[in-house]
Amino acid sequence: MGSVSTASEPVLAGSAGFSDEEVRSFEENGFVIVRGLGSDEFCTRMTQVTREHLDREILPLEYEAEVNYPGAPATLDSPGGRTIRRLKQAHSRDIVFTEWVCAPFIQNRLSQLLGPEVVMPLAHHNCVMTKQPNHSSETGWHQDIRYWSFQRPDLVSVWLALGNEYPKNGCLWVVPGSHRMNFDRQQFDDALFFRKDEPRNQPVLEAAIPVELQRGDVLFFHCRTLHFASRNENAETKYSVVFTFRSADNPPLPGSRSENGGELLLPRAE
Repeated sequence: MGSVSTASEPVLAGSAGFSDEEVRSFEENGFVIVRGLGSDEFCTRMTQVTREHLDREILPLEYEAEVNYPGAPATLDSPGGRTIRRLKQAHSRDIVFTEWVCAPFIQNRLSQLLGPEVVMPLAHHNCVMTKQPNHSSETGWHQDIRYWSFQRPDLVSVWLALGNEYPKNGCLWVVPGSHRMNFDRQQFDDALFFRKDEPRNQPVLEAAIPVELQRGDVLFFHCRTLHFASRNENAETKYSVVFTFRSADNPPLPGSRSENGGELLLPRAE
């Protein structure tokens, strides 16, 4: 397993969008990193809101005990049972999250990947991931599209690191190019996690690399990109903000969970 590198030199937060090289990297690998895209002001404001809402347990949220992933407490009454895994509906928690997703340096890049009209579904991601020490869980290999129902499996998630992320505190791992691979149902378990015990999956997982981020770095990744996250073995909580986007001509399927929760039509890119 190697390590992640960016497609080009760091891009300043005020710049117009992806370079041609970064767009090619996303198309080939299913992800691209922009270093330092999130300003210190954005990161500080989001972190303040996150810590306050964690301390007050402001709903809606998800506890580690509710997901039954490896390492999670068995029940809410178990030791660490009220360890919060994520704060849901981040968009509605504070105006700073709306300012973030509507920022031109986000929208310009999304338009390069999705087209001129970009929509943010509120039912998916739209959260602050809070990987806490001691009772954090391991998230198995999966593609986000397993949860979602749209006309096309073509959505992009934007992941902002509010602190440094690396393997020991549970950073994401990705398989470059997996968004272009075709898998059959037998390569996934009943919960649609990519099976590590399946021989056909071994060469795929051997190509995995960690996505190491510093505070303010942003990962753009395709909904079909295989990814995984281990437990946080450090003493400090890791905070990450993630939203998902689609093009306006890729609506959710009627009657699906993806159709619930509303959507935000974002400003056209400049």
